[in-house]
Amino acid sequence: MKTIAAIGAASVLVFSLSASAGTSVPAEPDLVANTCSQCHGDRGISMAPLFPNLAAQDKDYLITQLKDFRDHKRGDAHAQAYMWGMADPLTDEVIGNVADYFSALPPPAGSKSEDAAEVAAGKKIFEKGVESEGVPACNACHGDTAAGTSTIPRLAGQHREYLATQILAFRTNQRNNPVMHANVEHITDEQIRDVAAYLSSL
Repeated sequence: MKTIAAIGAASVLVFSLSASAGTSVPAEPDLVANTCSQCHGDRGISMAPLFPNLAAQDKDYLITQLKDFRDHKRGDAHAQAYMWGMADPLTDEVIGNVADYFSALPPPAGSKSEDAAEVAAGKKIFEKGVESEGVPACNACHGDTAAGTSTIPRLAGQHREYLATQILAFRTNQRNNPVMHANVEHITDEQIRDVAAYLSSL
């Protein structure tokens, strides 16, 4: 019941966004119910594998990404195509309320359909890295359970296709993040496939 109450309270925060946020912001409750949910699902779990799950994602990370979308600082192709326009009218207050809502939702369940060999190979990369390629262990930042912390995102239960797309964007500098680029600059396509399969299975 406490969990349901917390989710309900977070929902109220989003659905009661004040008119002072500006008339260009979609009217409540449309912002989450009819806008965000079209791609990310009404419970923060998307049906389309190239759109990320937002349920249980860290609040600080969501705030950072939404502000980067709004300010056009995140330049990967999907960000430009889908999120720049969506985030343009959002105020800091609205962004904070949206992040409150999605971060309070239950996390997605891991996929049970991933290939066992790929999952095993990905687990090894996540926990130990790939020394020969200069790829560090992912759990050093994302945590042993890939739950993330603060501005470091939750990866557990994320869509495999989305994860692979983002790792490739970091590798090619389409998504500008010097730390992540350095970490995955030499990762191979096969290793991306494996680590994405593992994280999706969690």
